This record gives sequence, structure tokens and C-alpha cells, in this order.
Amino acid sequence: MPGTMEAMTDKVRKTDDEWRDYLTPEQYRVTREAGTEPAFAGQYCDTKADGTYRCVCCRQVLFLSGAKFDSGSGWPSFGSPAREQHVETETDRGHGMERIEVRCSRCDAHLGHVFDDGPAPTGKRYCINSVALELIEGDGEGE
Repeated sequence: MPGTMEAMTDKVRKTDDEWRDYLTPEQYRVTREAGTEPAFAGQYCDTKADGTYRCVCCRQVLFLSGAKFDSGSGWPSFGSPAREQHVETETDRGHGMERIEVRCSRCDAHLGHVFDDGPAPTGKRYCINSVALELIEGDGEGE
């Protein structure tokens, strides 16, 4: 299904060693160990290019540039995912706080967190690590 936003149904499963061979050390730390890149350091924090943001681990379409907004948080922020079924959420009680973690539904990569302080119409702010994403510039539909 390359070039479409249809849900990729096959789960991607790799061993830790396979992920380490495939990803950079920073990509591995963030996506496989639920790390966070420093605020304002990610390559997509200020990007305004049109395109599709895919999972760096499995290339599933996650977010479209039209949903991206400047939240001032230091991480790329989106009002909604490209498709609801492309992301999964779960409660994260790490670091002495309770947040909602966002993961890729295809490969379980940690992407970031979602908050209820975003703009209309969703009121959501998907705060995502740049290192977990790959921007495919173009028409915003994954081509």
C-alpha cells in the first residue's frame, strides 16, 4: 500500500538488536526506550514544509503537515493524527506525573504525548519527538 494513508495491518516486530541495527542511537533511545529529545532541538520543531510525517521505525503515515501548529513547546505539535487507527495511546506515569503516551500502532514506537490544550477543532496537542518522525515532503498524502 505504499503511497496511501490506509492502515498498515501487519505489526512490525523486531528484536532489540535488529532495532539497534536499523535506527540511529538517538532514534532507538526515543522510540524503543520511550526517551525524549531536548526541547527546541528536533529537526521538525520549526518546519513549515508541506508533507506527510511517517514513523521513522516502520514508515506508517502518522501526521499530515496541515495538522501541524506552533505550540511553543519545543516539539512538533499536531492537532490530530492522519488516521486515528495509526496511533495508540496509553497512560504514562513516569517521571512523577501522569500523561498520555502516543505510540505508533504498527510498530509500538514511542512518539511522544498528547495533551488537551491544543487548538480547535480537536483541542488536542500531539507533542511528538522529531527523531521519531520522517517527513516526506509533497502533497501531504504520503506520496
